[in-house]
Amino acid sequence: MSYSDIYDHSISNREDFWAEQANELKWSKPPQTICTPQNGHHKWFADGMINMSELCLDRHVLEGRGMQNAIIYDSPFTGQVEHITYKSLLDQVSKFAAGLRNLGVGEGTTVIIYMPMIPQAIVAMLACARIGAIHSVVFGGFAPHELAMRIDDAKPKVIISASFGIEFDKKIPYKILVDAAIKEAKHKPEYQVYYRREEGFDSLAGKGELDYNALMRCGTVDARPYPSTHPLYILYTSGTTGTPKGIIRDTGGYATALNFTMKNFYNVRPGDVFWAASDIGWVVGHSYIVYAPLLYGCTTILYEGKPVRTPDAGAFWRVIEDHKVNVLFTAPTAIRAIKKEDPDGRLLKKYDLSTLRQLFLAGERCDPATYEWISALLQRPVIDHWWQTESGWPMLGIMTGIEGTVPKAGAAGKPVCGYDVRILTEEGAEAAVGQEGYVVVKLPLPPGCLTTLWKNEIRYIKGYLEHFPGYYLTGDSGFKDGDGYFYIMGRVDDVINVSGHRLSTGEMEELVSGHPAVAECAVMGIADELRGQRPVALVVLKDGQTTSNDDIEVALVQLIREKIGAVAYFRNAAVVKRLPKTRSGKILRKTIRNIADGTRFTMPSTIEDPTVLEEIKQVMRTRKLGNAFI
Repeated sequence: MSYSDIYDHSISNREDFWAEQANELKWSKPPQTICTPQNGHHKWFADGMINMSELCLDRHVLEGRGMQNAIIYDSPFTGQVEHITYKSLLDQVSKFAAGLRNLGVGEGTTVIIYMPMIPQAIVAMLACARIGAIHSVVFGGFAPHELAMRIDDAKPKVIISASFGIEFDKKIPYKILVDAAIKEAKHKPEYQVYYRREEGFDSLAGKGELDYNALMRCGTVDARPYPSTHPLYILYTSGTTGTPKGIIRDTGGYATALNFTMKNFYNVRPGDVFWAASDIGWVVGHSYIVYAPLLYGCTTILYEGKPVRTPDAGAFWRVIEDHKVNVLFTAPTAIRAIKKEDPDGRLLKKYDLSTLRQLFLAGERCDPATYEWISALLQRPVIDHWWQTESGWPMLGIMTGIEGTVPKAGAAGKPVCGYDVRILTEEGAEAAVGQEGYVVVKLPLPPGCLTTLWKNEIRYIKGYLEHFPGYYLTGDSGFKDGDGYFYIMGRVDDVINVSGHRLSTGEMEELVSGHPAVAECAVMGIADELRGQRPVALVVLKDGQTTSNDDIEVALVQLIREKIGAVAYFRNAAVVKRLPKTRSGKILRKTIRNIADGTRFTMPSTIEDPTVLEEIKQVMRTRKLGNAFI
């Protein structure tokens, strides 16, 4: 069957289609009910029983994959390479699950995992799934303030961390960061479990501080079934208010969707080596470093390194040769970084990439120049695709496991089976071909998508379902061409994409405006050749302030780094006399962004004083802010 046939079946015969996909899994109790409407959204496989840890581990060992590599851990930071079989991973997960259970962790208990890219992080995730605990993995690059907000929202009984992470040649002391976060947070976890990466780590003498290896000496625990709708994890994503949103993922629907994508979207086979070059703290890491490859019986690569400087721009190609990678999934930012350091692809020619079949790109829009450069270099299919933390798996792309579609440079692709994607105008009408509008999905969302927000159903409904009744609002704008391909143009809110990481400019504005010298400010995401976007601030100082632009910039850069982390890549702040506003007082952020990017724009009819734009241009030119002034 062609893509069109299968896609149409997934939309017009939704329940039959997903019942067929669910039958591909080994359920403890197969579901009889497929899709159940509830409060404006839908539950999938509500009466089914399942265990994600069992699906990822036990069944593969029983079916003869015990000695196959489940994980290949490759750390150029430490020079360590470790091969972990399915049998060994099952043993470690069973032991750590028993250790957690001894601490009182069980069904519905929340556990925060704040760890670097090491195998113990995956062990912790699967151990939680084994005993019905709800894990929340927090990206290790986040500052204590960000971790503290997540502690207060998730209210974990346990935090699992490590002695340190590594950023190039610099050790990041995780325990110090965790201590600072717990001190700031109102909620105090009962236990903090630390994996010691090397000897010499400070003793764990604080209240509730435990050694990871001590928990591995508490016996083992078997997997037991939980309801399909039981939350597997909370994954926080940036919200427009600065308060993170806790995305809730169920178990059975998520497993069904991921299993479907491995065969039909990524076109992999059990036993293949699959490498998602991301971080476990992001949705790509959850879905395609951990759960999907292990569900499908693949070998997953856990890479603690960078695309460049570990040691050079040939790092990715070295990993592909060493571990015989079949499919690579990374962000355009990584490819741009490689292109910048090795524009002629000379380092690539040193390696044997014969095992690599396809490259998938996601996390941010891939510009045509980058797409064409890597396509020409690899001489293999390069598939750009688009999805969200909220969806958990691809929404637009090319389903390479199904015949019938080919990639188009600049396009995110066509809708993936199960997603009825539309473009709507502000009035809620279907947009014309080529007309930019809101990217939405006609309800119901397919299995595997967010089911709600953690302890905040009202925010879920208002943020995603209320704007266009009957549709899920993605928060992105885009258009569809005459061939049915979709193009994603950017966010319609104030969330920006820095190296594939979603960050709130609203949160940054709150921090910047809190500086004692600042009267008001605007933070925008401007185009960045390497990272896609980066934040910059325009600030108006309070009357009487004589702080220099350089001094205020240094102070604000330090502030954002402390409160959000280096991940924000906040480097520039410019002092201006005033900000461009509408007559009703709204700051014209999009216009400022257009000026910085050198993008043509129409003078807003509601602007209060057009002369302010020339003032902004002059400051940006002086400070070399934006592509238009570099």
